[in-house]
Amino acid sequence: MPPPPAVPAIEVDNLSIRYGHVTAVETVSFTVEPGRQLTLLGPSGCGKTSTLRAVAGLERPTAGAIRIGGRPVFDSSAGINVPAEQRGMSMVFQSYAIWPHMTVFENVAYGLRVRKESGKALDEKVRHALELVKMGAYADRNASQLSGGQQQRVALARACAFQPSVLLFDEPLSNLDAKLRAEMRIELRELQRRIGVTSLYVTHDLEEALAMSDRIVVMRQGLVEQAGTPGDIYNHPRTEFVADFVGSANLVDGEVVAERTTADRITLRVDGMHLVEGVTRGRRHGGTATLSLRTVHLKVGAARPAGDTNVWPVELIRSVFLGDMTQLHLRWGKRELIARQTGPAPVADGAQAWLQAAPETCILLDPAR
Repeated sequence: MPPPPAVPAIEVDNLSIRYGHVTAVETVSFTVEPGRQLTLLGPSGCGKTSTLRAVAGLERPTAGAIRIGGRPVFDSSAGINVPAEQRGMSMVFQSYAIWPHMTVFENVAYGLRVRKESGKALDEKVRHALELVKMGAYADRNASQLSGGQQQRVALARACAFQPSVLLFDEPLSNLDAKLRAEMRIELRELQRRIGVTSLYVTHDLEEALAMSDRIVVMRQGLVEQAGTPGDIYNHPRTEFVADFVGSANLVDGEVVAERTTADRITLRVDGMHLVEGVTRGRRHGGTATLSLRTVHLKVGAARPAGDTNVWPVELIRSVFLGDMTQLHLRWGKRELIARQTGPAPVADGAQAWLQAAPETCILLDPAR
């Protein structure tokens, strides 16, 4: 007999949160498997932090259910609402919440003391947590003498010290500068994998979500817009919002002139002049449709490429140097498209170039809701 499937570490089922007449979260559902990290990604006001706070027990939902390791901690229909301190979770906040008058050791030990830990067991747990975040040498230093990145590590050590079943992160890197933020997200991801703790992470930062997550839930206006792996969310957006918010994309709408269901392909006529072939991924459509063309998937060159599918002459309006890449603004018939590529622009501003888009990178989007 095969082993029974593992119980999800976190289950959120049809969660709704309302503040008076304002709906912050509406019928949101997702699961997080044990040892995995799921990120709630979306713009300000989309409901991601309210959802996180509801899982933590800091917010009482209006309806729905939340289970941690199969155990109900909130269920509106059954009248269950387990207090935050009894849910076995720990939270890392955006503001760090470090006490400046305490040493690093005492900051990490605080949560353990509240849980009646003492003596050798407390000492071992604190020092182990500090070693995990590479802060063991700072145990006796006053917290007010730490940098922002070091304070964030202390906050993380405090969260890990009592070995919670779930770690919750509320935009923990947003107060750090860009370079330190990039370093810390790698460290956080490695730590999460090393200790195998289940994590629920909230951010509005796309790079953070892509770099750190096993799965991503994109939220918009209190609803789940799309859920999937980072690669699926980025390469195969389902809606215009996801295509535009998760990375940079050109949204191209046109008349459907051909469809090959067996090949998963569709062809649009754009502005009555350009034929664009894309992939449907099994989705249906009406007489018009919209394709997402990622800026980094477009190829621009001085010479005409081989083949005829999705190859068009364009005019380079201007190029913008962005450091790691160059952004090309292209006149494509009646429209302006944007492409991004490494290296300099292939032609001078105002000159003709050739644009190519592989059909498998032109993704059919769901109709707007």
